[in-house]
Amino acid sequence: MFPRFIALTAILVGLASASHGHDARDYQRVEPLLDTKTTVLDQPLAYPQHGDAKIQSAIVTLLPGEETGTHSHPYPTYGYILSGELTVAYPGGIEKVYRQGEAVMDAVNEPHNGRNDGSVPVRVLVVFMGVDGEANTHFPDKD
Repeated sequence: MFPRFIALTAILVGLASASHGHDARDYQRVEPLLDTKTTVLDQPLAYPQHGDAKIQSAIVTLLPGEETGTHSHPYPTYGYILSGELTVAYPGGIEKVYRQGEAVMDAVNEPHNGRNDGSVPVRVLVVFMGVDGEANTHFPDKD
């Protein structure tokens, strides 16, 4: 009886795994994206020393030819490119291209402009690590 129970359990576990469409060999449970102590401009990360910390997230979409407009972030801002390709111009003529599947810790207090030079929309998951009651993004032409 016991060996049949083991065999039946093995079959049921196999069916349950197959029914989810996943094989333990064809996925990575935890896939590291970014592990850094600095921004893209090698600035050390620093968190707010005043107020209540607040995390916000959004998906930003830029159609082909669109730009973010020149802006800056007062606190660390994380981005993950969900689709497309984003070109970002930073001070000093520095230009960086971020592609689908790439993660980035954006520059702090440095004006920059993102643009979609491609032919498909760019979608970016953005996570702001800021202070409750303070803006996460500043646009010098609008502030």
